[in-house]
Amino acid sequence: MTRRVVITGLDVRAPGSNGAKEFWDLLTSGRTATRRISFFDASPFRSQVAGEADFHPEFEGLSPRQVRRMDRATQFAVACTQGALADSGLETSSLDPHRVGVTLGSAVAAATSLENEYLVMSDSGRDWVVDPALLSPHMFDYLSPGVMPSEVAWTVGAEGPVTLVSDGCTSGIDAVGHAAQLIREGSSDVMIAGATDTPITPIVVACFDAIKATTSRNDDPECASRPFDDTRNGFVLAEGAAMFVLEEYEAARARGAHIYGEIGGYATRCNAYHMTGLKTDGREMAEAIRVAMDEAHIDRSDIDYINAHGSGTRQNDRHETAAFKRSLGATAYQLPISSIKSMVGHSLGAIGSIEIAACALALKHNVVPPTANLHVPDPECDLDYVPLTAREMPVNTVLSVGSGFGGFQSAIVLRGMA
Repeated sequence: MTRRVVITGLDVRAPGSNGAKEFWDLLTSGRTATRRISFFDASPFRSQVAGEADFHPEFEGLSPRQVRRMDRATQFAVACTQGALADSGLETSSLDPHRVGVTLGSAVAAATSLENEYLVMSDSGRDWVVDPALLSPHMFDYLSPGVMPSEVAWTVGAEGPVTLVSDGCTSGIDAVGHAAQLIREGSSDVMIAGATDTPITPIVVACFDAIKATTSRNDDPECASRPFDDTRNGFVLAEGAAMFVLEEYEAARARGAHIYGEIGGYATRCNAYHMTGLKTDGREMAEAIRVAMDEAHIDRSDIDYINAHGSGTRQNDRHETAAFKRSLGATAYQLPISSIKSMVGHSLGAIGSIEIAACALALKHNVVPPTANLHVPDPECDLDYVPLTAREMPVNTVLSVGSGFGGFQSAIVLRGMA
């Protein structure tokens, strides 16, 4: 018999919110948290807006030594892990540590600290030959992405499977999907899963500037992220993290845990086509949706809400619209679909987990978050993308999808427990 997997705890750090309650309040109010970049002088760049999080590690209970050792993205993950565990009420010290694991997703890992260290050693790029005496003793922690899930494992005492998933912008979905599979197959009983990314650094901003993927709407940062709107011109880079406590259903029920929902199905595909390009028919995303639905044993008519990738690029929004039509047929026109990137931006590898948190909260509160800044719908994106205002309605089954550079296409199904 296949073991069932449920979410019993979650926490979020995202632009405009520290914690799940603030995050949900932001989404349901339709407020945006994107602004001009304040972390560094962005004036030389084409895109000067981002979704920055007001994160203060000392307020999160991290010690000065932890702050010095951990990259900002790792700090986010550890803070969210502590919050998710508290939310779940689970005492990991009472568990067999070999039955507890960690799966963490990240697209650019410790990019913040790596760039900062280079600037220190090279005197802000002035010196071609750097001075190794100026190297941080924690440089290995920044260089090796595997350190990030290790820090989370140390936080919870996990001695089971510990893995980093780095599939670009689908990392957050893939990390949770992989963790659920480990519980289903019996390799673990509890998984701490989620994703983190803090990519608002000059080098990352420059990378997206070079391919013109990010918005140049610098004069209106609060309204710069416009998924499915005909006036959109690129995504808004952001940072954030979300972490979850996943448990085997019978054990969670036995201890009386609050359950946000069940992870019913998950699938990922690759288009084997182009690093950044997408085929117009959405075939690979449609296939991921089909397989995730089959694994969850649901029909297209069972879906109540779709959390879109909705990055705000013309290529992605149209590709995704085609994928929904291809996989769901006429039902696609009847379903509410929205993109929370319109409010919190696109935090690369972290956003898939942040969106799963939004889906879990939608199940809990029976509310569909809106797509902010959607005033002039793209005629080629002709589905119900829930413009501007949240929608109260019964929500029991949710589909969330992601699309990433490299051709990654992922889908995950969450179900309520009512």
